Order: sequence, then C-alpha cells, then structure tokens
Amino acid sequence: MPSASVAAVSCHLEQPLDDVTWARFDALQRRRPGGFDVIALMRPPDAEHGEDERVWLERARAVAARGPFGLHTHWTSPTHARPTGGDPAARVRAETAWMRERGLEPAFFCGGGWYTDGDVRRAVAELGLVDCTIRHGGPAPGVLPTTHSLGALARGVLGPLPRYVHAYFHDYDLLDPLRRSALGVSLQVLSRRRPPGDPLSISR
Repeated sequence: MPSASVAAVSCHLEQPLDDVTWARFDALQRRRPGGFDVIALMRPPDAEHGEDERVWLERARAVAARGPFGLHTHWTSPTHARPTGGDPAARVRAETAWMRERGLEPAFFCGGGWYTDGDVRRAVAELGLVDCTIRHGGPAPGVLPTTHSLGALARGVLGPLPRYVHAYFHDYDLLDPLRRSALGVSLQVLSRRRPPGDPLSISR
C-alpha cells in the first residue's frame, strides 16, 4: 500500500467512435474534475465490425497527448469483452504492437470484463504495462488495482475510505445526466479526502 492516502481515476472507453460519447469524454478529460488526470483505457478499433481506424487514431492520439493512456482489450467484439476462444495473451501482445506501430505508447492495461489469467498477466508485465485489472488490494510495482465503480464511489465517498482508491467509469456513463453529475460531484469530494496521484508513480 502507498505510505500516504492517494487516489487515481480511469475511464474504459467502450464507444470511442460514437461522436456524442467521445465529445463528453473529451470535455471531461480537458476539465480534469477534482484535479484528476483520468487514465484513458481504449480498446482498438475492430475492423471486422466496420470501425474506422483513422478516426480512432485521431482520438487516441488526442487523449494520449493530454494524459495517461492505456489498452483495454475486448477479446471477442466491441460489445462482448471477455474471451470466447483464441489466445487472450496473444491478443494483448498483438494490440499493444498495433498501437506502438502507430506511434501510441500505452502505459496501462485493463482486461475487458475484468478478464485475466496467468498468461495475460505475464504478457502485460513483459510489455511493461501497468495492470489495472485486479479488483482488490493496493498498488505494487506494475499493478494499479481498480477498487471502486462509479456507483461504489458515489455511495462510499462520504463514508470510510481505504487509503488507496482507484475509481473507474465507462465513457457511456457520461451520456446519462444523473451519472455524469454523480461522477463530477464524487470526484470533487474524493479529491479533498484522497489527493490525486500520478498513476505511474503510484504503481512504482
């Protein structure tokens, strides 16, 4: 665990090619609610489902230039995150290589549907990515566990909190006015109780 209280925030970008969803996330990342540099965890475009690589790259480069950036692998399809076959670790390696070949350098990783296994964890470590897939415990070298969903954060931010908090939300949460408002208020309150930390420094 970190020696002092600290917090991090990440977003799973599930709909990076939807213009409205993208605009909401883009505005939030620029605003830095509560002073948090939100980790943008993006799944690469899926050509088999007709997703536009050019637009995706424009948006990924924009968010990566502004703050922490990482890979969010969906193993089956844009709407089915967990693997249904194939080699999950090989997909992580392939997607990381795909990003790097296009000038993107992911620093973080979170498995879609919270999926992981021994081979995936080894691949993530060998690729030098900080793993955010774990859902419990505190940070360690190369590991930045995710502790609170948006709902858990909104319910718990006024009560007892662990010293380390890593809250996450989905980009599509920003389409709902109530969830968007809850996120903004919760992050403001969280920042007063657990100061925003640099995600890479926390994981070291």
